[in-house]
Amino acid sequence: MPRPHGFTYTQRADGTVAITHHSRAAGTLRGARAEQFLAEAAAGDPQLVMARWTGAYKHGNERTARNHPRNRR
Repeated sequence: MPRPHGFTYTQRADGTVAITHHSRAAGTLRGARAEQFLAEAAAGDPQLVMARWTGAYKHGNERTARNHPRNRR
């Protein structure tokens, strides 16, 4: 599976965390969830953590899309 990319996050002064994907809002975390996210992002690969927290992670069609004639190289 290819590694996710294009995710960024911004920690705001009020403690919220805004996650974007290719400059589009993907999610906002507040309170304890924001703290837990920041701890996971610091400990692991932030791209994978953001993909998992926003729900854009393993939809199940990766293999089908990879084998489609348009995506073969």
